[in-house]
Amino acid sequence: MINIKKTLVSSAIAISALAFGQGTFTSSNYPQSYENQNANISAEKLLTAKELVDIKINSMMSDPVLRNADWGFVVYDPKTKKVVSSYNENASLVPASTTKLLTTDTAMSLLGEKFRWVTQLEYSGTVDEAGILQGNLYIVGSGDPSLGTNKAGAYSYREIVADFISSLSDKGIKKVNGDIIIQTALFKLNKTQNLPENIVWLENGSYYLPVGTTHEINPQNERLIAKQANPFAENKNYYYISPYIGKMVYADKFDGGYLTTKLPDAPAYLANSLRTTMLKSGLPVTGKVVTKITDSEPESRSVLTSYQSPTLAEIIMYTNQHSDNALAEATLRMVGFQKFGDQTLEGGRNAVMDHLKNVNFDVEGLRYYDGSGLSRNNVVTPISQVKFLANLMNEKYYKSYFDSLPIGGQTGTLKKTFYDIGNGQIFAKTGTLNKVKALAGYMKTYSGKTLVFSLLINNYAGSVDQVKARMEQILEPALSL
Repeated sequence: MINIKKTLVSSAIAISALAFGQGTFTSSNYPQSYENQNANISAEKLLTAKELVDIKINSMMSDPVLRNADWGFVVYDPKTKKVVSSYNENASLVPASTTKLLTTDTAMSLLGEKFRWVTQLEYSGTVDEAGILQGNLYIVGSGDPSLGTNKAGAYSYREIVADFISSLSDKGIKKVNGDIIIQTALFKLNKTQNLPENIVWLENGSYYLPVGTTHEINPQNERLIAKQANPFAENKNYYYISPYIGKMVYADKFDGGYLTTKLPDAPAYLANSLRTTMLKSGLPVTGKVVTKITDSEPESRSVLTSYQSPTLAEIIMYTNQHSDNALAEATLRMVGFQKFGDQTLEGGRNAVMDHLKNVNFDVEGLRYYDGSGLSRNNVVTPISQVKFLANLMNEKYYKSYFDSLPIGGQTGTLKKTFYDIGNGQIFAKTGTLNKVKALAGYMKTYSGKTLVFSLLINNYAGSVDQVKARMEQILEPALSL
């Protein structure tokens, strides 16, 4: 039962009625439920929850924070497949990190929630009586996006190396007369691809520069990103701190015009860490770390041990809970490789778009440029987001996907939002760029319904906290539906 205080007409109604009387709004600005409706609402009338939602939307049209903003909102009932209330539902708006909803769903659909990446340590040759391996060690990677990161329960490089060295000891290997060979076609360098257009270069004090080349993009603050490693070194590389792996990433060149960056080579980092640790622990390696993408004359090899990543469901939970750009971009490239054998941005985009078309996503108002939502060229409509999320409820992996979303007032990027009203009732992916706030997901209403919603706000006035407060106010009456 709706609280009577909440259902009596508030001062917001009076303001709305006054605005209607002055002709502030045209009929095209009304939510659907307000068309052909009498604006003179009796002050004594008890309002339905739906009417409260619509009144709140109308009041936000004149709110100083949203008055000149581009924004859209939809509440959708997945059971009846009908829009409960909406405003600008077909507007194409920048979704920021709610883009990750599309990336992570594609991965779930293509790979399965229990999918794990495997990284194997193998050896060739023989081990003699003195414990000397006359042969090579092989690290065979499979594109694990969490390798060495500690994310989602993944092992650190140190832990993986410790396991590898333990397996060498168990085999009785005390010395390696050979190389440590990295064999993977997945982590090859990609120096030719272009960056997504309109990437956010500087956001909230952090630099974001995805893998690729900035040729023909040339951001003004590029000089702030690249620094010369050593002006006296013969090989004058340049570097910046990668948001993907939290470590320095080297650029091939920087002349003030554009920058080309390398794909982070996780197996190489693992192989070099293994070699260094072996030498420190008195287990000599006579050879070097060598990369072989292809091998025309492969040696016969045996498996010493293998490391398995967390499940894809666990990785996606971390991605969505923390809005992790690194895992999202790596996952995008991984789905491209799995479907097309092409670990590039373009391959990932094509895999996602193919998946969305297969699930009848309305791509009319969609532009999908990257996996994380860092590009401002990404756009989506609120109505397509809610229908997409509603259809997800029929997928076999829906529970894992639902569990990956932050919970209002409790977890992830929603921990400090909906702390009072809506606590434990909002399950959604957040999105934040400069002057962009987005929220899309599910809500559990007081009556026990599960509804789907999308709220995308671009070009708002005021602070991030102010627009977050408006988002809470818009969603509050919807909890009574």
